[in-house]
Amino acid sequence: DLGVNCLWLLPILESPMRDAGFDISDYRMIRHDLLGLPQDAPAEQRIGVFSDFLENAHRRGIRVIFDIAINHTSEEHPWFREALKGPGNPFRDYYIWSKDTGLYKEARIIFEGLCTSNWEKSGDGYYFHRFFEFQPDLNYKNPEVLVEMCRNFLFWLRVGVDGFRADAIPYLWKEDDTSCENLPQTHTIVKFFRAVIDRVRPGTLLLAEACQKPHEVVKYFGSGDECNAGYHFPLMPQVFKSLAAGETSHIKKVLSKKVTPEIPAGSQWFTFLRCHDELSLELVYVTEEDRKYIHDRYCRIPDWDFRMGQGISARLAELLDRNPDKIALAFSVMLTLPGTPVIYYGDEYARMNDTDYYREMVRLTGKDDTRFLVRGRMDWEQIAREIDNNGSLAHLTYNRLKKMIALRKQFKSFGLGSIQWLKVWVLSRGCKDSVMAFTRKYRNEKLLLIHNFSDSEQPVYFESIENLPSEDLFGQKISRCTNWEFLRLPPYSYFWIKMN
Repeated sequence: DLGVNCLWLLPILESPMRDAGFDISDYRMIRHDLLGLPQDAPAEQRIGVFSDFLENAHRRGIRVIFDIAINHTSEEHPWFREALKGPGNPFRDYYIWSKDTGLYKEARIIFEGLCTSNWEKSGDGYYFHRFFEFQPDLNYKNPEVLVEMCRNFLFWLRVGVDGFRADAIPYLWKEDDTSCENLPQTHTIVKFFRAVIDRVRPGTLLLAEACQKPHEVVKYFGSGDECNAGYHFPLMPQVFKSLAAGETSHIKKVLSKKVTPEIPAGSQWFTFLRCHDELSLELVYVTEEDRKYIHDRYCRIPDWDFRMGQGISARLAELLDRNPDKIALAFSVMLTLPGTPVIYYGDEYARMNDTDYYREMVRLTGKDDTRFLVRGRMDWEQIAREIDNNGSLAHLTYNRLKKMIALRKQFKSFGLGSIQWLKVWVLSRGCKDSVMAFTRKYRNEKLLLIHNFSDSEQPVYFESIENLPSEDLFGQKISRCTNWEFLRLPPYSYFWIKMN
């Protein structure tokens, strides 16, 4: 009903669920509770239910991709259980072991505030982990690991999955005296994965989850022989900074060629406003100034803090003051800028933080991981009632977004077109960055997109714009001031205008 054409499933594979399923204990088994089956349901039955789901999605024109953690496993994975038996076990070399913690000392601690080291004591040695201590890193210097991971990909391609989100991809290869991130050997591994997948089923999506600056992320596209797509992580915090400041130059700067390089033909950025993780403020893609500014303005409740100021755990609607106009404006920005937009489940109806789920997961995992605030289960009947309640925040958010998606799908300019920024002048005040205007163009298609980031009305005019229609694609009246050249933009408004 919403109009999506791809489902990205958060982790669905067998897991003790200490890290939301990113701690995989069986790469070829789906958790029974997701399938409505008892815990002892055989693998064939589980795969059968999932195959039926895939067929149903495909009949509706919806493709399905899912998360697969390729950097690490759960400590409950059979490989690691075997590895714990000692240095003589053949699975010992599937992981990284050391007699002391001096190796890889340049590798940063990713879960700062939650973990104190990248090494965990086991017997008379230590094993290496970039994430939680119950997620031991795989050792890709052992070719058996590479081959086994390829077999896991091929298993799910045979079932009918359309692609994979490769979790934590920059960390695959480790070398001493380096940061253990973005190393050349990691790209060799990714090329190998892509070659195997393309050989078996061309057109399968391999999506890079690389929390890096754009000039590093583009390296994971290779020359079109690595990942098909990657997340544009730095764009997301700059959208929130722009909304808080009423100043759109932050978005334009991060999308400039200086920050975001060109990508190979056939590759794509994935853009998002929120996801299952925190609103990340890692210094790999924001400055100290950005971090402080965004954190001060959006972390309004101490419980939302993540990793000691490095992020904010809050839902989109919570961050945007439960204001339907601000929420709709944010969605319009994401849906009209370059890239493939991702909508995080629940945000389509303005879902709030789930404090009950957060407390439950803290008890279960023993970790005060505030990201659990933005996760949780769906009560579909309750959601339907909220959306059907005319005038409610859920109803307003859902229906505005639904209209945007339907319109976006009519124009190839959004997915494939060029972008050109326009200068905007505010009446009596000169050039003003609270209004963002740009064109998207593809072949004979041309669209003008206007967004007012201000909480007040803005009378504006644009360069090189003539013969504007009387209303935009949503049927909104394009309100002119007394002077024909000027437009009157309501607070937090957006306009999608077809120019030919």
